[in-house]
Amino acid sequence: MEAMDIRLFLKGLKKRMASYSRFALYYDILTKNISYKSRAEYFDRLIKKFDGTKGILLDFACGTGSLSEEFAKMGYDVIAIDKSQEMLTMALEKKIESGLPIQYLNQDMTKLNLFGGVDVTICALDSLNHLSDISAVRKAFKGVSKFSNPGALFIFDVNTPYKHKNIIGNNTFVYDADEVYCVWQNTYNQNKVEIHLDFFEKDGNVYFKTEEDFTETAFEVSELEKALTDSGLEILAEYDYDTENPVRDDSEKIVFVARKVK
Repeated sequence: MEAMDIRLFLKGLKKRMASYSRFALYYDILTKNISYKSRAEYFDRLIKKFDGTKGILLDFACGTGSLSEEFAKMGYDVIAIDKSQEMLTMALEKKIESGLPIQYLNQDMTKLNLFGGVDVTICALDSLNHLSDISAVRKAFKGVSKFSNPGALFIFDVNTPYKHKNIIGNNTFVYDADEVYCVWQNTYNQNKVEIHLDFFEKDGNVYFKTEEDFTETAFEVSELEKALTDSGLEILAEYDYDTENPVRDDSEKIVFVARKVK
């Protein structure tokens, strides 16, 4: 399919998405405060620090592909997976524009199936928190381990129970952008946060409302550590988010660095 034909296909697909996946369409707007270039550079520093290989990189739960694009620019051979076809549609649009050779696959984190091994896996932006329970996390870790080359690194970040309880909690957040007005409401219940999104989109002088719901699960550090080691992954470091500093009691996110046992 020619590039222009692909653009037309994606445009049509976005129209079909409009009725049921507003979050995918507006994800980049809602996360515009994130510097994906800085995030990629941070992960690249950790890869170098722990003698990782700059080879095949798996972007695990890639979303709209912004981080995948940055890794590809840095010279990694990027394979990226996501469960959401709508998110991948956004990612493919970026690929068409950039021309970067990223391979996107529509896969669930708990059902990873690749053609060969990878040298490093990155799972960013608290994607693991979207798994329902520690059993699902274990399936995801076992998949990463299975398709990791000996000595391959696995680096991921997660929201902490502290953040879920004290920061996200039962709070409401509002995002006001030119394209959309979003009200983000959270309901905290033990280790889970139920998230409800109301999107208000302007069409002329009329606003149309759509809704979307999803859940985040907070996992204890000890649960994640056991799941890693049980999956044949050696824990190398745990850092406070976006730093190389020790984890604190009030850390909102933790970055884990692990390695596939040879």
